[in-house]
Amino acid sequence: MDEKSVNNLTIDHVSHSVGGFSGHAFRRFTHISMFIIPLLYYQNGVEIASFFNLNPQQFVSLVCITILLIEAIRLKSGLVIIGQREYETNQISALAWGALSVSLVFLIVPEQKYDGLKSGMYGIPLIFGLTFVDPLMGEIKRQKKDIKMAIIVGLFCSYSIWLGCSLWIETPLMVSIILAPLTVLGEIPQVKYIDDNATMILFPLAALMILLPFV
Repeated sequence: MDEKSVNNLTIDHVSHSVGGFSGHAFRRFTHISMFIIPLLYYQNGVEIASFFNLNPQQFVSLVCITILLIEAIRLKSGLVIIGQREYETNQISALAWGALSVSLVFLIVPEQKYDGLKSGMYGIPLIFGLTFVDPLMGEIKRQKKDIKMAIIVGLFCSYSIWLGCSLWIETPLMVSIILAPLTVLGEIPQVKYIDDNATMILFPLAALMILLPFV
């Protein structure tokens, strides 16, 4: 039976991960490490992209296309690597969905007219929500088998990120209050072919684009 079709609380993700617990831990570590991506993009994106004679958005597009092409080859061969799960043998992986959703943040969300990290007042909390809230909620569901606890802790974490960004990089307070729960909402649906690495960004991203004309 496809793992995504089974209640997420009853699945032992460790046993279904390539590499067992080590693979599962590697997956979580890789996921959390993604927080560095928006920091590099908004702080040093121009310098990094110029090394390849590209502008930052061109560089993001190139990286995204490369990852998606590699994913297509992986799917064609049925390969899964350490940290991936068995169901990813024949469906798009969480890594590919994450790469696509993070890329869309950089490509769609307009950068603000500030220098450095402040230009990412929307992009940073959007991506931080994925990198920190997702593994936290996932571990609570795996270990405690308690979806309500996962939602409560996820909301606390998400609001900490968004409100923290309001203080740190001046993300508008009202935007933070509205979008924080949408990050958590993206973790809840069990959709067969779309990983929550996509929905945890796409839900608040869609709402942000609707709100921006009023901000």
